[in-house]
Amino acid sequence: MAIEYREWRDGDDLALLEMWGGPETVQAGQFRGTLAPSGNAPWRRCIVAEDVVDGVAVPVAAGVVHEASLHPERLWAYIEVDRHHRRTGVGSTLLTMLRHEAAQSPSGVTRFRTKVEPGTPGAAFAAAAGLAAIQRSRLVVVDPGALKLAVFGDGSEAAAAEQIEDLATGSVELSDVVGRYYTAVHGWDSPGDLSIATVQRLFLAELSGAHGAIVLRAPKASAFGPGVPASKKGRLEAFAVSYAALVPGGEHIEGGEGATSGQPTDVFVGHEPQLLPEQAQAAVRDLLALIAFQHPVLLELDDSMTALCAVVEPLLDSGNAREQGTETLVVSDPA
Repeated sequence: MAIEYREWRDGDDLALLEMWGGPETVQAGQFRGTLAPSGNAPWRRCIVAEDVVDGVAVPVAAGVVHEASLHPERLWAYIEVDRHHRRTGVGSTLLTMLRHEAAQSPSGVTRFRTKVEPGTPGAAFAAAAGLAAIQRSRLVVVDPGALKLAVFGDGSEAAAAEQIEDLATGSVELSDVVGRYYTAVHGWDSPGDLSIATVQRLFLAELSGAHGAIVLRAPKASAFGPGVPASKKGRLEAFAVSYAALVPGGEHIEGGEGATSGQPTDVFVGHEPQLLPEQAQAAVRDLLALIAFQHPVLLELDDSMTALCAVVEPLLDSGNAREQGTETLVVSDPA
């Protein structure tokens, strides 16, 4: 075995796919898309390991490190080695070379992070390299009718309409809450400054896959204090952004597959981060009960989403919700 290392070149992706075969994990499939020529806009360094056999150089492994505009306090890193070349030092050499490149990153950021599945060779390699878990993420399907519908106000349709609203995804009010919530639940890996435009592009624009949003508001409030009839909309307490078009009551609008196929609808659920913990749990529970009333809902659940976890964990325990696939760990160099 004669291993040589070089920059990534066009055609390496096909050569490596022949050597590697299909991805071993969901994360591997995603990270393979980041293997690309080195460059500075954005900053990326990608290195390939070749084994020279009978005078022919064959790519067997690759590693990449790159900056990220979202979550800029760490660099994303990924290494994959052909099964026949593992435990030979190839992966460790690639990691050392990537750390050398990272020491010259324009941002000055040098800490690595990556995603792994527990119990896999990738997780073992990351642990041996000193990367430790900083977050756990799961995909959870909530079954229809898992939560009892809330009663709003006096229970009338008018009272419910005051608090439940189908809101345009371009709403500045929605974008503000979504951005502040995302920042609040990612204190473990700060997303940096999220402008309204950035939030809309990442989570709410058509290109993000967002099709609609439902929000839960506090009861109407008076702009002039107690004793004066309420006319001002209550503040937004919780939101559900659908990536397979929902409308209130769990019905799907044109283009939503869940209404006919029974497949869960992908939904991003969150809340106003300034709510007290018990208020946040109540708001999330009431909105989740509504959107999962007739059709299953798919949630990405991070352990840092404490209010949503408090609502969903009992459903997992009771069998009214289930994990889909394998959990993901975000692992990182120590601070």
